[in-house]
Amino acid sequence: MRSAAAILLTRSEVESVCDLDECIVAVESAFRLRGEGHARPPGVLSFPYVGGGFHIKAAGLDLSRSYFAAKINGNFSQNPERHGLPAIQGVIVLCDAENGSPLALLDSIAITIARTGAATAVAAKYLARRESRVATICGCGNQGRVQLRALLKVCPIERVYAYDTDTSRAVLFADDLRDVLPVEIERAQSLSHALRASDVIVTCTPSREPFVRLEDVAAGTFVAAVGADSPEKRELDPRLLAASKIVADIQDQCAEIGELHHGLASGLVRLESVHAELADVVTGSKAGRESASEIIVFDSTGTALQDVAAAALVYERARLTGVGTACRLGS
Repeated sequence: MRSAAAILLTRSEVESVCDLDECIVAVESAFRLRGEGHARPPGVLSFPYVGGGFHIKAAGLDLSRSYFAAKINGNFSQNPERHGLPAIQGVIVLCDAENGSPLALLDSIAITIARTGAATAVAAKYLARRESRVATICGCGNQGRVQLRALLKVCPIERVYAYDTDTSRAVLFADDLRDVLPVEIERAQSLSHALRASDVIVTCTPSREPFVRLEDVAAGTFVAAVGADSPEKRELDPRLLAASKIVADIQDQCAEIGELHHGLASGLVRLESVHAELADVVTGSKAGRESASEIIVFDSTGTALQDVAAAALVYERARLTGVGTACRLGS
């Protein structure tokens, strides 16, 4: 018997059916399933190359049907300047986990951007102070933009500082978004000042040196550390980790490639220092924020559970709306 046709979805097609609100709900559900013991452990493989590298992330979830997804992403941070290409490129293969049939081949960029922002929104919902009004976004590319949009879904942010080592990107970020989002946005003239004034800090840069110092983070701040998704990347002072409540997306993965990796290497943080995984907080088996004064760091390395949840959402929306190109891969 011939298998049913799969769907090929380009980046623009993925974007057309990937609703951020729905993505946040899907990602929260994925973490809840993990916390309830209903999700298989996700897997990751990394392959470094000169100037960048590849990672393969895979996971399965039982949603409206049983899904499996594997994402292959290349991450070469100098691509935009050297080759005019995106820093991150890749594909997601979505399969029926009951019989192995490929269901869709999707461009991964839009899904990676959206599901990463969605994870920050889920974490902020449980870990940021409810009265959080000021945020700093470090890294003003596509990820920084979706991080802010996602954050506004769960926090009453009124003022935003935009920071990037490329000043022009921070200026463009502020100019583009201040008229379409209900917040005041300005370029951070001083990173230290912006951080100290913030209730929420999001870091989503390719930095390989820490730039968020302990002394620049006020009591009660929620920090979403998004950029460190390989052993070479780091954004936070290890002293900040040591002084904070740490919540990991996937603890073992964070210990290998996240900010936790660098905290452990510094000797200032122990594995036992990790308070919880986000899944534990979502299900309530571990407490989220317990005081207005504690600093909480969400170590967001990006898990394949987010990928399969977002890819399944996009696939189902595409099927309903007729978006995508049918292709019979088994022919």
